Amino acid sequence: MIPVTASAVRIEASIDPRLSRWMWLVKWLLAIPHYIVLVFLWIAFMLVTVVAFFAILITGRYPRSLFEFNVGVLRWNWRVSYYAHTALGTDQYPPFTLSDVPDYPARFDVVYPERLSRGLVLVKWWLLAIPQYVVVGILVGGWGNDDSWLYSGLIPYLSLVAVVILAFRARYPEPLFDFLLGLVRWAARVAVYAALMTDQYPPFRLDTGGPEPVPVSATTP
Repeated sequence: MIPVTASAVRIEASIDPRLSRWMWLVKWLLAIPHYIVLVFLWIAFMLVTVVAFFAILITGRYPRSLFEFNVGVLRWNWRVSYYAHTALGTDQYPPFTLSDVPDYPARFDVVYPERLSRGLVLVKWWLLAIPQYVVVGILVGGWGNDDSWLYSGLIPYLSLVAVVILAFRARYPEPLFDFLLGLVRWAARVAVYAALMTDQYPPFRLDTGGPEPVPVSATTP
């Protein structure tokens, strides 16, 4: 029996019970103010990550205030993504805040690490994460030479399938929603690992469903 440990990255989401059949067509347009803010937040995220790199290398700790800021950026990005183009499972407009909003249907958090390896910080974001980058490239796309739809990943395709089904059947396909959340969790765990926010290597495991999975024991052959 090998225990399946809880991930440091926590992602949860739920489908609105009265989800509009056609609002998904304009959500990307409504989210433009968020996209503008996120451009600056992601620039700050990268600068903070560089500062954190040297802090971890010297002290073995990720400065708490910088960590909370970067978690906030990832949290903001997840809410906007969930609303506008990934899963599109809510019609509630995302709040403009880095803080957690308990009653919003998409939530994100990362457990703060008290200590981080000073050696791993040199290699985990590029060398150790290479196999994960290949998987994430398949999930989210972006491996092509241009912006053609031919280079879109699995997540964008499945999100489109989900909302087309919603439009014609007036019901979001829950099995597809659960699968999408599993793919999003995988990509998010890789992003957090590459951003130096955890030493927990992303598992090659698909944790599906809206609620964050409860750790259980798994039997191996």
